[in-house]
Amino acid sequence: MTSSINRRALITGASSGIGQATALAFARSGIDLVLVSRSQSKLDAVAQEARSLGVDAQAYAIDLADVTTVRSRLEELISKAGTIDILVNNAGMAYTGTLGEMPLSDWQRVIDLNVTSVFQCVQAVLPGMRSRKRGTIINVASIAAHQTFPNWGAYCVSKFGVLALSKTLAAEERAHGIRVVTISPGSVNTAIWDTETVHADFDRAAMLTPDIVADAILQAATMNDRAVVEEMILMPNAGTF
Repeated sequence: MTSSINRRALITGASSGIGQATALAFARSGIDLVLVSRSQSKLDAVAQEARSLGVDAQAYAIDLADVTTVRSRLEELISKAGTIDILVNNAGMAYTGTLGEMPLSDWQRVIDLNVTSVFQCVQAVLPGMRSRKRGTIINVASIAAHQTFPNWGAYCVSKFGVLALSKTLAAEERAHGIRVVTISPGSVNTAIWDTETVHADFDRAAMLTPDIVADAILQAATMNDRAVVEEMILMPNAGTF
């Protein structure tokens, strides 16, 4: 059930992949947007397409890996953009390599972006959501939050962490009228497979598409306020990669 109330969503990692697809799915449903990622030019292109669908869309280039500044930067943009009704924590990175040989700096990089930045984004939006006694926080995890894979140790740890963060947050904020949702997709065909920190050879044609995941996120975000899908595992029919 879709609400007729005007809403605004803040989406991280919104310049490509699942974030971009979610932004456009939200725009088609009349949800205004605040878009965050590192690339201003890519964000501007997504924002322009969203505006062509009839919603307000603002774009802010923020490096979420710089976790010491994430909360303050988001608080600043929220003061400019206005009320945030929906937060979609989608930004993240993948990493392949054994735990025994992984450099500490790489470990910290994965944990900072995949877990700590999510924590900081949540802290930025919570005061406003609490004051209004409503809000939806959607954290994009992974099937790797539910099962482990050799050579994906740091990624699995980070996604298990996101799931635990979500479950704890849900228990703490339920009394404030805030819904917390975890979306755990299997392999999704995005540019993450082309990054320098990932070395894997999977059949990308058999993976989920960003649009499929975006549709699930939209459904979770637009449910009647009296209901919540607290956790969703979304898998390609071809199985786990």
